[in-house]
Amino acid sequence: MPNSTPSNPLLSRQAKLKSILQPAGLDSLILNPGPSMVYFTGLHFHLSERPVLVFISPDSPLTIVLPELEQQKVKSLPYEVQAFPYGEDPSQWGTVFHKALEAAKLLDAHNGVEPRQLRLLEYRLLTEAAPQAQFLPAEDSLSRLRMFKDPTEISAMRKAVDIAQQALNATLSQVRLNLTERELASELTLQLLRAGCDPEIPFSPIVSSGPNSANPHATPTDRKFSPGDLLVIDWGASYEGYLSDITRTFAIGDIHPEFAHIGKVVLEANTSARNIARPGLEIQQIDQAARSVIESAGYGKFFTHRTGHGLGMEGHEQPYILSGNHTPLEPGMTFTIEPGIYLPDQNGVRIEDDVVITTTGCETLTSLPREIRQLV
Repeated sequence: MPNSTPSNPLLSRQAKLKSILQPAGLDSLILNPGPSMVYFTGLHFHLSERPVLVFISPDSPLTIVLPELEQQKVKSLPYEVQAFPYGEDPSQWGTVFHKALEAAKLLDAHNGVEPRQLRLLEYRLLTEAAPQAQFLPAEDSLSRLRMFKDPTEISAMRKAVDIAQQALNATLSQVRLNLTERELASELTLQLLRAGCDPEIPFSPIVSSGPNSANPHATPTDRKFSPGDLLVIDWGASYEGYLSDITRTFAIGDIHPEFAHIGKVVLEANTSARNIARPGLEIQQIDQAARSVIESAGYGKFFTHRTGHGLGMEGHEQPYILSGNHTPLEPGMTFTIEPGIYLPDQNGVRIEDDVVITTTGCETLTSLPREIRQLV
């Protein structure tokens, strides 16, 4: 169900959402602050002690419960809204939630929610305001819409890639012996903001060296770079709410021949997976293409994670690139391809690219060199 490019994408997305609710057994979708709320409404709120909920259903205008101090955010939206503001007294919030659910005709409805996003705070207010209603998981329906990016979304992701690559190039000149992982991560964060990243970077950069690079999700430490280290840098940028997520591996001085070898194996696995990706291919075949290269080289047990994950408004979203995922690839899907080999207590290599499925194949959005480069 690839997205089109409407004159107003919010209205188009809401219409598509409403069209899939009934087939999914749902009467509405209830969203609290997060990527899906932005995607369907254009509204940006932070999760805080003051709850905000949006109700989207085919039978009533978009309904929102929000603090009085946030009312200006809904004054100039390109669609009808019925707003239910509340004050600072939490004892009155339940009444406001009941009125909103009643106005939206959802007091005894089957309401879809995001299990990973909805907090106990909002859930309690909902169930107390509408004890006859049901609140059901709706992540499959949401992912089916958000999985496909329209040209505007892909353009933002291209910009996020450009910002990230520019930031890394500006950072690499700082690499030297005895610099710490934490110091390099700090410099990269600064360069991301200078290059035009949204104020809130998508995730803290992973900068891991030597034995730490054998941990796929390492946190930067005060370890100093030493000769013979591999240096894994996993970072990304955000532009207009859309993300990039890239990994490259470098060498500090001369490295052991085996480490150079696993770098070539991971590069071959990355290339094989990117080359095979095309519309109609089962997603698991991308994972198999990368994994078979690494297994054939004798390092299968050291490739300890899936080959990739969806990318867009979130760093990890559908589709997930792993064995057993029989979903066929379709144009507009965007995801990472990031095979790796991690030799415990020694060194690790990961090469991660961001790709989009086109009508004829797969386009790689990232362009930085993938070979292991010696920096010192």
